[in-house]
Amino acid sequence: MTSLTPDSIVRLEADAVVLLDQRRLPDEEVELECRDAAEVAEAIRTLAIRGAPAIGVAAAYGYALAAQRGDDLEEADHVLRSARPTAVNLGWALDRMREEPTPERAREIHDDEVARCRHMAEHALELFRPGTRALTHCNTGGLATGGYGTALGAIRLAWERGLVEHVWVTETRPLLQGSRLTAWELERLGIPFSVIVDSAAGSLIARGLVDVVLTGADRIAANGDTANKIGTYGLAVLARRHEVTFVVVAPTSTIDHAAADGDAIPIEERASAEVSGGYPAVNPAFDVTPAELIDAIVTEDGVRRGALIG
Repeated sequence: MTSLTPDSIVRLEADAVVLLDQRRLPDEEVELECRDAAEVAEAIRTLAIRGAPAIGVAAAYGYALAAQRGDDLEEADHVLRSARPTAVNLGWALDRMREEPTPERAREIHDDEVARCRHMAEHALELFRPGTRALTHCNTGGLATGGYGTALGAIRLAWERGLVEHVWVTETRPLLQGSRLTAWELERLGIPFSVIVDSAAGSLIARGLVDVVLTGADRIAANGDTANKIGTYGLAVLARRHEVTFVVVAPTSTIDHAAADGDAIPIEERASAEVSGGYPAVNPAFDVTPAELIDAIVTEDGVRRGALIG
């Protein structure tokens, strides 16, 4: 594959939703064909496609495919909506597809998400300075968003504008979305980076080697509390302790105005087998960072300092 384009990440064809299987990266670039909504839901559930905006796009295409096939749309909505509980984009996209269950509407949702990411990246430039050393957690690039990226999209544009010196990439246990996916994207973009174990982040921040921490979000409550990949809360605490700017970059489709605060955000518990080889384990996929620890939230509408959303 010569370039990572929106259509190479996920697209709708005549009889299938086709996506780049992120479980196989970085070793292999393999496309997965999903022939109905249930197969799209399974791809979302098993992380063949992941990232809040991207799973919303995939669900939209899955719903459009169900409509094309003449399938039961209520059943399609149910199976897709229940694939993963934390990312609000999934339900947001399906609500829009219910209004107009066509391939054109699904494509519009996809195009809009890519455009939002580009606008966010432009707004986020004010948070960078020449020589910035950025730390990012999990994967928030084109793979996670269907085209360009949220936090990683901001880093990408800042690099192109000569503002980024280096990127620290947390491995992101237990499924290594950082060391597998973010590293893969940064290498393709030619951006200097180093992968670090998750537990090394505190040491780097304490040593003054990090200027800004940027993450994405899977759901943002009305008060600005933010759910993101497990480990994000710890990074926010470390950043505040050492007076390093902590930034969330996410589209407005991630904001859940019905959730008053972080306590209302459902946290997905994944299988213990992802963590241990048969021993008992607790495996939350996300944690919640309180709004007071977030210095800025960047959406396509601009930079909101103090994490004020509602």
